[in-house]
Amino acid sequence: MKIKRNILLNPGPSTTTDSVKMAQVVPDICPREKEFAGMMKGLREDFVKIVHGKEDYTAVLFCGSGTINMDICLNSLLPANKKILVVNNGAYSTRAAEICEYYGLPFIDLKFPIDELPDLGVVEKTLKENPDIALVYTTHNETGTGILNPIKEIGALAHEHNAIFVVDTTSSYAMRPINVYEDNIDFCMASAQKGIMAMTGLSFIVGKKSIIEESKNYPKRSYYCNLYLQYEFFEKTGEMHFTPPVQTIYATRQALDEYFKEGEAKKWARHTRVFEAIHKGLAELGFKNVIKREWQTGLVVSAIYPDDPNWDFEKVHDYCYERGFTIYPGKISTTNTFRLCALGAIDEKDIQDFFKVFKKALEHTGVTVPVIYKD
Repeated sequence: MKIKRNILLNPGPSTTTDSVKMAQVVPDICPREKEFAGMMKGLREDFVKIVHGKEDYTAVLFCGSGTINMDICLNSLLPANKKILVVNNGAYSTRAAEICEYYGLPFIDLKFPIDELPDLGVVEKTLKENPDIALVYTTHNETGTGILNPIKEIGALAHEHNAIFVVDTTSSYAMRPINVYEDNIDFCMASAQKGIMAMTGLSFIVGKKSIIEESKNYPKRSYYCNLYLQYEFFEKTGEMHFTPPVQTIYATRQALDEYFKEGEAKKWARHTRVFEAIHKGLAELGFKNVIKREWQTGLVVSAIYPDDPNWDFEKVHDYCYERGFTIYPGKISTTNTFRLCALGAIDEKDIQDFFKVFKKALEHTGVTVPVIYKD
C-alpha cells in the first residue's frame, strides 16, 4: 500500500513509519482475550524499561490523550488534608494547576516566567513553609516553549521534604533519555503518539508500585481516572478496566519494537540532528528564539514572528501543508510564536527539505528574507 509521507513538525502526533501504520490492520479480536492481555503486559514492562525502572516501578495504561495522565496523577495521588505544589513556568504546568482547580484540590501555583528556569531557592523555601505539601508536580519539557526544567534538582527537593515527585514527560519520554532513579522521579507519563512514534488514543503512567498501592486509601475523586483502580484491574486480570484502543495498541507494540531496535542513544542522536538542523535553518532565515539555546530541551524550537506586515502564519502554514510539511502555532499568551519540533520518524534530510519549502512560502507571501525585527 502506497501511503503519502507527511513531515509533522508539530509537537505530536508525530510522523510514523509505514510499518507502524500497517500494524493497525489486524484481524478483529475481543480485547478480553488472553492473547491481547499478554500484549498489554509486554507494553507495560517495556514502558518501565524505557525509563530504566526495575521491579519497584510499573506502568498503567489508559485511553486518552496526554492530559488524562495529568488528571489521573493529580487526583489519585494526593492524600487527604495535603496539598500539591505545581512548579509552573509554562502552558502545560498551567494546565496542571487548572486540573487542581477543577477538582478543588488544595494546591500552590508557584509561577515563574515562561522563558526562565524555575528558581530552586524559591521552590525549596515554599516546601519549607508548607510542610503539608505531599506532591510536587512539574513539566520536563515545556512544549509551548521548549525549555528544559531541572527535574533532578526539583525531585531531590521534593524528597527532602517528604513529598512525591510527579513529572509530565509527555514530550520527552522515549526521546531525551530519562532515568527514574537518577532523575528522582516517582511518576512520569506520556502518550503513544509522541516519542514512541505510534498512534493517538493510548496514554500511560510509569510510577512506583508502593505509592500506587498506598493511594488505595486516598480520597476517591474520579472513577474512570483513578490510578489505583486501573492498576488493580491490570494486576488481577491483565486487562484495562474499560475497553482499550485495540488497533492503537497493536501499533504501539510495533513502535516499541522499532524503538528498541534503534536504541535509546541512537534515537536521541537522531532527534538531536533534527533539532540542530531546525536551528540552522531558522538562523539562516534570520528568526529569533524565545528560549536561550542552553536552556532548550533539544526537542522544540519556539520562534518569534518577524516584524513584517506581510507575515501571516496561516498562509505560511497552508503553503507548507500543501507540500507535505506541518508547522504549529506557539502557546505563549504574551508573544506571537510558532514551533518546530524534532520528534517523530524524521531525520536531518527531512528538515533540509522543509526549509527549502519554508523559504519559498515566505517569498510567496511577500515576507522579507532574511526576516526582519524592529529590535
